[in-house]
Amino acid sequence: MQQPTKGKKSTVLIISAIVAFSLALILYYSFKEPVADKEMVELVAKYNASCPLTIQAGIRLDNVTLPKDKVVQYNLTLLNVEKETAEIELIKENIKESLLSTVKANPGLKAFRDQGFTLIYNYDDKKEDYLFEITITPEQYK
Repeated sequence: MQQPTKGKKSTVLIISAIVAFSLALILYYSFKEPVADKEMVELVAKYNASCPLTIQAGIRLDNVTLPKDKVVQYNLTLLNVEKETAEIELIKENIKESLLSTVKANPGLKAFRDQGFTLIYNYDDKKEDYLFEITITPEQYK
């Protein structure tokens, strides 16, 4: 029996890699929920055009995403916080109280409120280490 040549091995390897990559893409896009609202996609694109943006002292908005339908996610950095030394639960609780009143009253969030979006706020520390997430549902802000 003849051993396969290097050319045949390379061809098989390349074809296998292409098939594996294609399957990975198919799986990724089949499980990802599409964002149906074109208006919201455009609104988020406007937000991202201004990012990164310091929204108040010590807090920077890095970007905004629409991970799935009726969900908007804000990714923020706490510029004066280090995970190792921070009292994360205390910070989270204070921010959560403030966020809830902001979500209820901020005119910039009206479009999301009107359409019943869930708002997710992800916070990182100044070294870009994940700190916590706060989720605000329509039931909480109505």
